[in-house]
Amino acid sequence: MTDASASDDSLRLGISVSRVFAAPRAEVWREWTDPEAFADWFGGSDGEVPLSTVSMDVTPGGMWRLTMFAGAERREIHWWGVYREVVEPERLVFTVSDRPEKDLYELIVVVLTDLGDGRTEMAFEQHGRHSPEEYERTRSGWASFFDRLDDRLE
Repeated sequence: MTDASASDDSLRLGISVSRVFAAPRAEVWREWTDPEAFADWFGGSDGEVPLSTVSMDVTPGGMWRLTMFAGAERREIHWWGVYREVVEPERLVFTVSDRPEKDLYELIVVVLTDLGDGRTEMAFEQHGRHSPEEYERTRSGWASFFDRLDDRLE
């Protein structure tokens, strides 16, 4: 699977989220790049990601994928993407999709800033082709994920 056929110029709409975590930047970075950590918080409190389904090659051009069972009905979602930029421990850019069509993906940018007092600011952006209504649901979903991440880092 590849996402090279769609240009970044077509990724116009999106969301931005800023969160401050009570943890050093290296620890927040690990949460984004370690399969066991990522599996625990991705999906929030209503989702489950079996570690056995997680594959992460956190290098530029490397792929990631996982299976999430969402909600009480345990809806099965297959997530995948490609890492575009990896600048440890400060910047991660990757694609995300739950659709098999190769050009239907969203672009994620995560920037981690060390606040110098043991806390880390995370600037998160997602851009792509969702409608404004879909982005509001997406924002809510990520908020749940980040709440779980915050719990892990406390």
